Amino acid sequence: MNGIFLFLIVSSTIFAAWTGKMEALTHASFEAAKGAVELAIGLVGVMALWLGLIKVAEEAGLLHSISRRLYPILKRLFPDVPKDHPAMSAMVMNIAANMLGLGNAATPLGIKAMQELEKLNPQKGVATDAMCLFLAINTSNVTLLPLGIIAIRASAGATDPAGVILPTLFATSISTLTAITVASFMRKLKRNVVNTDFSSNNSKSLLLPEADPLPPISSGHKLIVFSVVTVLLALIVHRVIQGPVLPALKEISSFWLIPLLMTGILLLGFSRGIKVYETACEGAKEGFNVAIKIIPFLVMILVAVSMFRSSGAFDVFVATISPLTDLIGFPPEVLPVALIRPLSGSGAFGLASEIIASSPNSFASYLASTLQGSTETTFYVLAVYFGSVGIRKYRYALIPALAADVAGALAALFICKLTY
Repeated sequence: MNGIFLFLIVSSTIFAAWTGKMEALTHASFEAAKGAVELAIGLVGVMALWLGLIKVAEEAGLLHSISRRLYPILKRLFPDVPKDHPAMSAMVMNIAANMLGLGNAATPLGIKAMQELEKLNPQKGVATDAMCLFLAINTSNVTLLPLGIIAIRASAGATDPAGVILPTLFATSISTLTAITVASFMRKLKRNVVNTDFSSNNSKSLLLPEADPLPPISSGHKLIVFSVVTVLLALIVHRVIQGPVLPALKEISSFWLIPLLMTGILLLGFSRGIKVYETACEGAKEGFNVAIKIIPFLVMILVAVSMFRSSGAFDVFVATISPLTDLIGFPPEVLPVALIRPLSGSGAFGLASEIIASSPNSFASYLASTLQGSTETTFYVLAVYFGSVGIRKYRYALIPALAADVAGALAALFICKLTY
């Protein structure tokens, strides 16, 4: 990241001086710094809400239960994470939220996972193998429901707004397999850089202690929870029956999932006799601390990216490699979406939205939609997640993440040509 950060700033300055865009460059640097702080402050509320809900889930024993049940599957990927450690369940919940397209919930869950992984870190400030692999999977996560891009396609008048679901699933599957493969290779290559061996007797102190016996559920609590669940299920069925089935299912998948998830967590805590309000407030306090901690990392990376774009260097880079992409049939109007996506999520979303709005049923729109749902804002994710726990040495984390971006873009092109 040191080299990339220096390259973005220096190349932007040189190019802007050559093209006479120094005024735009200066303006972009100040605006990006201001925007980074506003973004971090905007995250405070979201993180406070979801870290509070996670605290309720943790007190109710949900994280412990998830960790125990999924450990046989994940132990091959994360051998350095002890069986009963809450990091395992937090990673699972983050991955699941990303798969469902719940971006607002996924980020706080991912930060929670990083905080738990940092507790296992013997070299503070240096990324562990588990952190590198987790972020590689996070930036390439398999996506089942690309809800945001489906909504854009629907509003633009596409004949089949949800037609990108299967292409996105295919592309993200290839992307995730690439991330895991490259991260595993880099792990072997960089072995012994960070020692996280938990085989010794001292590792017992890192394990999650056996959960305290939960209080018995009273019959009153059971009746209340059962009644609420019954009412919600009846309302879901009623919504599906009431109107056309497909729009109703899209509405439920887009707008019902997060409220239902929140309600489910709180009902679980209530059923276990937990004081859900007080517990949620206690967990929410972490959101404020995390938001302050990530501001420096966000400012630096977003300023560098904004300067690179405003100087015109990014446009020249696109024009330079376009002859190579033309050989594989990559539409030139979609290429900027693929290239800017790892740098700026809002920038890539804006470009994809313009393509979709101008020709919602074209191949370029189809590919741009799949790309938007198949790749991730890699540099933003690394800055936020590592910044939240004070990691300054990323080691090889960037390599599998960028490899996944490339694989996801190529897989998206392949499957879109095959299915369009």
